[in-house]
Amino acid sequence: MLRLTDLRLPLDHEHDAQALTQAAARRLGVRAAQIESCRLARRSVDARKKDDVHFVVSADVTLSDAREERRAAARLGAGCAVPAPYAPPRFSALRLSSRPVVVGFGPAGLFAALTLAEAGARPLVLERGQDVETRARDVRRYWERGDAALNPNSNVQFGEGGAGAFSDGKLNTGTKDPRGEYILRTLVRFGAPEDILVDAKPHIGTDKLAPVVKAMREAILSLGGEVRFGARLTRVEIAGGRVRGVVWEDAQGSHETAAERVILAVGHSARDTFLSLYEDGLTMAQKPFSLGARIEHPQALIDRAQYGAAAGHPALGAADYKLAVHLPGGRGVYTFCMCPGGTVVAAASEPGGVVTNGMSVYARDGQNANSALLVSVAPEDFGGDHPLAGMFLQREIERRAFLAGGGDGRAPCQRVGDLLAGRASDRVVPLTPSYRPGVTPGDLASVLPDYVAKAMREALPLLGHRLRGFDSPDALLTAPETRSSSPVRLPRGDRLQSVDADGLYPCGEGAGYAGGIVSAAVDGVRCAEAALSSLA
Repeated sequence: MLRLTDLRLPLDHEHDAQALTQAAARRLGVRAAQIESCRLARRSVDARKKDDVHFVVSADVTLSDAREERRAAARLGAGCAVPAPYAPPRFSALRLSSRPVVVGFGPAGLFAALTLAEAGARPLVLERGQDVETRARDVRRYWERGDAALNPNSNVQFGEGGAGAFSDGKLNTGTKDPRGEYILRTLVRFGAPEDILVDAKPHIGTDKLAPVVKAMREAILSLGGEVRFGARLTRVEIAGGRVRGVVWEDAQGSHETAAERVILAVGHSARDTFLSLYEDGLTMAQKPFSLGARIEHPQALIDRAQYGAAAGHPALGAADYKLAVHLPGGRGVYTFCMCPGGTVVAAASEPGGVVTNGMSVYARDGQNANSALLVSVAPEDFGGDHPLAGMFLQREIERRAFLAGGGDGRAPCQRVGDLLAGRASDRVVPLTPSYRPGVTPGDLASVLPDYVAKAMREALPLLGHRLRGFDSPDALLTAPETRSSSPVRLPRGDRLQSVDADGLYPCGEGAGYAGGIVSAAVDGVRCAEAALSSLA
């Protein structure tokens, strides 16, 4: 089999198998009839020339004549080889004196638990939040009623599926780890759309991700695993340089479970857990992260800016973007977690705070587009040398936003034109904000640190040069976006174990080792494999 890259397909032939076969035949210099099979392997949109928007695809091709295929391979070179898919290592005869424990059931914890369960290790999962169905009801109630209905243990941040369960469900990643493809194949195995295996920018959407997560949980249970919802970690027991167990609490009280392998995948918002672990002596370090707001535009504006006259073509769907600029003063400003046809959502996990995030369903058919507009911040911006100083800064900004929004869960917002002019907004028209439970026009300079607001003012016109209309005066900024990544790192060694205790595996976004669904899932698989290797 040969992999052919950079094949061109017109928009009208997106799903035309004959057109794909003919393009492959032209590249190989053979007749289409000589191609035995031709399968789409990767697909992306080339919109660099607005009058010539088309697909660029890769295809896996088998010729009917094996000798001709070998000659073609020699002509095309080593780059045409089809990469072998990643296969998890097999473990047998595990030496289990106690069950491994996975703390947290977001992407990292979910894939760690699945890897352990499929190896026969029967993991115990502790998740402070609720199952995905209960959690969805809790989140909807919060979005409808505001802060008074916030459940601190079942919200956009906490619960089965993690924060990614209420997002765009993006699956593109910068990691080159071969486990990334394995993550996508596993998601498809549990019900995700197969097009995530071919799209260059794959996404599931929050509506399709929830049943996939549930199916994975049911598989873990069928393999002897156990999942405890409403179970919050309060302590990791360490003695003699090794982990010995965990202490956790639920509605029935406090419990202690012996464990010699603990994967700590608590996510980036488990602030009480970070505090208790720090007070118990676990090593932590400050980590750079980013702050900003959600910027919202009409989706039609983004479609025109990206696709020109091809905007609205059914093969293209809603356009996305990814922008970045490095300011003369040294700060980076960039967009993150862009949600085509999506909504800005309330994502607080603590009463008395406001946090924004973005979410799209699979169809991406909403009227607005949004993304985080983020400014990089470093430890010197945190205002102290405490390992959790970045976390304290996040919390302070979220509390300011709560007060600026009206003290009931509404979020402060500002039109881009007003931000650039240095004046407060008193209206949000013509754009209809998507944030629930509602927004309060005002001045984001009263919420965000001065250096963040200043960097956003500098960056917006520059980003507008790169994407026409991005700095439109009518675009809307809703603040704050504080949870794009963890402000703390739990150091670990070469075997992925904590520097404080053998058998303890800091994992995923919360531990500072991932930045998205796929990278967190990859880290979960890696930590599970490391734990299994020590048991084999």
